[in-house]
Amino acid sequence: MTRRRWRREDPATAPSAGTPLHATDPPRPVDGHRIEADLVGRGYHVSRDEEGDLTGTWDGDRFWFLLLGDDHEVLQVRGRWRRTLPESRRSAALLAINDWNRERIWPKAYLREEEDGLALYSEVSVDLEHGATDAQLAQLVGCGLGTGVQLFAALSTMVPQDDGPLPPG
Repeated sequence: MTRRRWRREDPATAPSAGTPLHATDPPRPVDGHRIEADLVGRGYHVSRDEEGDLTGTWDGDRFWFLLLGDDHEVLQVRGRWRRTLPESRRSAALLAINDWNRERIWPKAYLREEEDGLALYSEVSVDLEHGATDAQLAQLVGCGLGTGVQLFAALSTMVPQDDGPLPPG
């Protein structure tokens, strides 16, 4: 009887024969330096904003990598879509966001009223009270960033640039 392979591994990223499948590094507390090292290690450019939060821009959209909670134990990857919508687009934007949230786990999408109009946000939050391994941290940061970029790309197709009516969802 032969074993069936259910997933195909990329030889460049597959563990070698001597590498255990489970990470051997223990979970460690997560801090801004670890998050920054992960992002810089991927070749991304990040900086600190005026509040000291780690931030960067992907495909023209701003993302923040925050540690929230009493003990800074909650990692949150929050993105803001580059466009701001007029109040007249609120109902249509909410329909698009509700569709997204109903069909997907990540990221949470929401609309927020700001000085210059309506802003659309993505958010992935996870409680890391007990820390995370480097691999776990990389996966969580990648999830927040990757799914946020996907949301904003989808919004670009659902919300025409001319701010005309939205297509039916």
